[in-house]
Amino acid sequence: MKTITLGKTGITTPQNAFGALPVQRVDTAQAVKLLRRAYEGGMTFFDTARAYSDSEEKLGIAFEGMRDRVYIASKTMAKTPDELRKDLDTTLRNLRTDHLDIYQLHCVSQCYRPDDGTGMYEALAESKKQGKILHIGITAHKIGIAEEIADSGLYETLQFPFSYLASDRDTALVNKCEQNGIGFIAMKGLSGGLLTNSQACMAFMSQYNVLPIWGIQRESELDEWLGFFENDAEYIDEVKALIERDRAELLGEFCRGCGYCAPCTANIIINQCARMSQMVRRAPSDVWLSPYWQGEMMKVENCVDCGACIERCPYELNIPSLLRKNLADYKDILAGRVSI
Repeated sequence: MKTITLGKTGITTPQNAFGALPVQRVDTAQAVKLLRRAYEGGMTFFDTARAYSDSEEKLGIAFEGMRDRVYIASKTMAKTPDELRKDLDTTLRNLRTDHLDIYQLHCVSQCYRPDDGTGMYEALAESKKQGKILHIGITAHKIGIAEEIADSGLYETLQFPFSYLASDRDTALVNKCEQNGIGFIAMKGLSGGLLTNSQACMAFMSQYNVLPIWGIQRESELDEWLGFFENDAEYIDEVKALIERDRAELLGEFCRGCGYCAPCTANIIINQCARMSQMVRRAPSDVWLSPYWQGEMMKVENCVDCGACIERCPYELNIPSLLRKNLADYKDILAGRVSI
């Protein structure tokens, strides 16, 4: 297993980390079991956020009494210094600790800077001086903002979507972060569930100086990632060919499933319905063709083109158009006009 040092932070960890968003979906006992098994299996870096409901509390229970053995990163969606300070204190209580290894501004719409009038960067610097956070990080979804962050020299880590569906511009961002001593934390390494071959995903990551945080909810998922501590995922010709096939099929305008478009005024589950064409072909189709999902897909017909989802989408997708294309394809599948 390759070891990664996150830029100038000095944080050194296996290139195989735990993304704790999904543990909010399981009960506390199961979450704690997963987190401890992850640590026992070799993972030392765990990423969570205030926005992930009770994820922080579950990490706090799992790692109480062993704080010095793991690295914990969390995030805030605060827009004011007071909100940031409040979020940070809540996070520290939830995690049962007096400090975070990395505190990240979450899904930012700008590169916060000293003296920009917001006071956000100053609040981070103050918290670092107090010892509540050891390193200042940031997360973004828009490539232009991420590039500005990478050039700014202000942040010690950048978290950004990165998978083998990455564009040349995404890869250039990774390289820029390495050159500038910024630790790159790779989120959405499975592109929101579109990529299903863990060996290919891990082998791709091993080609770069990035730390992937895999979203883990089930023991079977954890077993796959822990397996790479024993057997490295090699970037062999078979893996390269699979990646090229997936890139040919999936590159272009597609929904990553992040969910930032919600809520929908027509109650459409946008982050699933806008990528149904891919999901129904890349996952067991009986799940996505069930009566439940048929009903959810038909809600697309109720879209009123209010534009709220477009404004919220960090990838600036034309979501109503994507929804209608996916619905038309879905109806063709149900009617047997196309095969999957």
